[in-house]
Amino acid sequence: MTAHEELDDGLEASTPVWAVFGDLMAGLLGAFVLILVCAMGMQLDLSERLKSEVRQREAEAQRRAELERALAIPLAAGRVTLANGRIGISGSVLFAFNSAELQPEGRQLLKSLAGPLAAYLVSRDEVLMVSGFTDDRQVRDSSHAKFADNWELSAQRALTVTRALIEDGVPSPAVFAAAFGSQQPVASNADAAGRALNRRVEMAPTPRPKAAGAAKK
Repeated sequence: MTAHEELDDGLEASTPVWAVFGDLMAGLLGAFVLILVCAMGMQLDLSERLKSEVRQREAEAQRRAELERALAIPLAAGRVTLANGRIGISGSVLFAFNSAELQPEGRQLLKSLAGPLAAYLVSRDEVLMVSGFTDDRQVRDSSHAKFADNWELSAQRALTVTRALIEDGVPSPAVFAAAFGSQQPVASNADAAGRALNRRVEMAPTPRPKAAGAAKK
């Protein structure tokens, strides 16, 4: 065999090694590109989520600021509280003990709130949930109780406030009542001060429920 033939045989023998090496490098490059694309996709998804969360927080802050402006006068007077977007009114301001009839002071307060609340709800296209709460003492323990239990008392108080707001200009489709009885206290029921805090009515603007047809689209 000549030297030229031996050289050709050597080249032919080494060719598959380089071919396998090239295929391996191509595979590694493809895997690297795939990992890179996945990483970029995850980064973009995370970035969009962060942007969405920032937008939600900014919208919530703006919403609370608008609500504070709408209720500036009663808030400054200490007649209502505003925490986490929920407007709180002491039950003693609105009602006598175990009663669902508005007291004059409470009626006047609701009248002063109706206008700003109506304007706020219309501007935001939201609805107002009026919630009634009681302490944990059972109304049936009283010989003069007009209600079966705290659920009924809290429901009737929420309805009374709802109707008063509607009478004073809040659109009826933009307000509804809810009853919680003694189930969500904000203070201990172990003493009179705590029970007084738990007897309250809260009003919370919430997004308007979507119609069934719109939800399917």
